[in-house]
Amino acid sequence: MSSIEITKDTYLMWYESMLLMRKFEEKTGQLYGQQKIRGFCHLYIGQEAVLAGAMSVIRHEDSMITAYRDHAHALAKGTSPNAIMAEMYGKATGCSKGKGGSMHMFDKENHFYGGHGIVGGQVPLGAGIAFAEKFKGTDNVNIAYMGDGAVRQGALTETFNMAALWKLPVIFICENNGYAMGTSVERTTAQTDIYKLGLPYGIPSSPVDGMDPVAVHNAMDEAVQRARRGEGPTFLEMRTYRFKGHSMSDPQKYRTKEELESYKAKDPIEITKLAIEKNGYADEKWFEEIDAKIKAQVEEAVKFAEESPWPEASELYTDVYVQQDYPYIRD
Repeated sequence: MSSIEITKDTYLMWYESMLLMRKFEEKTGQLYGQQKIRGFCHLYIGQEAVLAGAMSVIRHEDSMITAYRDHAHALAKGTSPNAIMAEMYGKATGCSKGKGGSMHMFDKENHFYGGHGIVGGQVPLGAGIAFAEKFKGTDNVNIAYMGDGAVRQGALTETFNMAALWKLPVIFICENNGYAMGTSVERTTAQTDIYKLGLPYGIPSSPVDGMDPVAVHNAMDEAVQRARRGEGPTFLEMRTYRFKGHSMSDPQKYRTKEELESYKAKDPIEITKLAIEKNGYADEKWFEEIDAKIKAQVEEAVKFAEESPWPEASELYTDVYVQQDYPYIRD
């Protein structure tokens, strides 16, 4: 059980944060279809409990890093919906100044360090952030998210070994939605219980119901407390499911409609709503007010992105090197 009590406020926070993720992503999908958002685009719809359950445990100072399915992670960590939407539009007011787009969100103020397009590339970076926190003597923790496809990258095993050896304050989370880019775990890995990959390194590892924010909260709290005590990393396999394709261009021919519907019956937002109603934490008026509030937030984000300016051409030369006067060859 968690050392951080799950209260009425926890449930209400979970519901509101997950609904914001869902409505934001649904609008993102619409805008992509209208070609307002271009490039690659990966939606998080269905996986919201993985983030909601973590946010009720970690602190603002704790850092997060993830792969390219990152819009909801930035929202959960506190990045403004306006800045995220503007980034996807490629506008100068985006959280990465319009240079990163959908896959490369970044927000230093909220300790969110991407948004990384290279499969598994964020895993050693997360351990590096954790090393920095240990070196500085803080008790801050890094949460390093990855998909099930990333666990077959060699960088994972190298990072697990170093993180375990140096007892780094990092929590590795595999968001296992079953299909990586479009091929089932059963067809791509000899070890289908992905959490077991951490065991040879002495890393406490376990599977978690990633459709249930309560299960995520409890598992995350135990892992975070271990890291803060200096006991090293944890590896959690969050068993979740995406209701949409890998990306907006995915025809989803690798799974059946029946399978998809069976997971939609476990929708974490609906399950949380039922729990709130059952416990008498809120009435229908509250749900209507939250729905209207989030709808307004998303509409404001779109308006902000539409009205924001494009980056100046000179921005091509900024944020490339720390050294501001680096001698570029421009001819």
